[in-house]
Amino acid sequence: MKPSSNWSNPISGSILRPYRLRHLVPLVLCLVSTLMTACAPPSQIPPYFETLERTPIERIPINTVLVHGQRIAYLDVGTGPPVILIHGFGGSMWQWEHQQHALSQHFRTLTLDLPGSGLSDKPDIEYLPDQMLDFCIGFMDALQIPHATLVGNSMGAGLAIGMTLTHPSRVDKLVLISGLPSQVMAKLTSRSFRQALESRAPSWLVSFGNWLFGGLVTDSVLKEIVHDHTLLTPAVIERSNQNRRRPGIIKPIMAVRNALPSWEADFAPHLSSITHPTMIIWGEHDRVFPLAVGEELHYRIRGSTFIRIPKAGHMPQWERPDLVNRSVIAYIQPSP
Repeated sequence: MKPSSNWSNPISGSILRPYRLRHLVPLVLCLVSTLMTACAPPSQIPPYFETLERTPIERIPINTVLVHGQRIAYLDVGTGPPVILIHGFGGSMWQWEHQQHALSQHFRTLTLDLPGSGLSDKPDIEYLPDQMLDFCIGFMDALQIPHATLVGNSMGAGLAIGMTLTHPSRVDKLVLISGLPSQVMAKLTSRSFRQALESRAPSWLVSFGNWLFGGLVTDSVLKEIVHDHTLLTPAVIERSNQNRRRPGIIKPIMAVRNALPSWEADFAPHLSSITHPTMIIWGEHDRVFPLAVGEELHYRIRGSTFIRIPKAGHMPQWERPDLVNRSVIAYIQPSP
């Protein structure tokens, strides 16, 4: 595994041609894929996390903690066994807005913005697996959490898998929602995600494209992630646009993308060695990784439980929270 970098390390007219827009669309995918972020000026964090229309409006204080010198934003609600919710590629804590009330009735529920994402600091590092795992351990240590259940969505599931394989004593149970399989590129069916992962455009061009065209593609990209398009209200789309415009977000997103082969090499070959209790949740209409990909992951992790969520895409915890919450609570709760 490649040694960690230090955490504290510090346009021509042709770009406007129509065919260039087609190439820039996938590059801003990761910036609009998150449905759930509120806008804040640089270096400022809003005092409260607020949910949108589908649940009674909740205002949860946003906390911060220093991990390896970086300020990390997180939510901490409820009491009981700790559960950590980990968002996916380009995501944020708002992807878990419909889990806060339900899970906090049973568990101490911690929901964070990973470094480089959302409201957290965005250090100039490579975002390699060992760096992200080191961050997770540092986050748990800073909050005095010796071990927890990890719930990860998409690439966040990959981080949860990495924690389970490299720091097994820190993980109680594992819940993987829509990810992360082996041979990602071979199994990926989303055209936008594929183009975003395969593109090698320089960061300045991505930044320019994001500034110039990002607002035009938000709606179409979200429709590839979310199955029920009626949920994509103007407020949801605007919140996604606000996250896309957050200063400093482009370079970390591109670094995470570039680190994907390291995740494949370090963890995918060892999925069958996971012995922790594991539940896999998959949307039946996932257009990023089809249902068959989740079934294969279930087959590779022996003894795992597999839950299909009807009428849901790549973020079933957001589209069908009642079904997902009931499944997660029942699985995590200790036996009487």
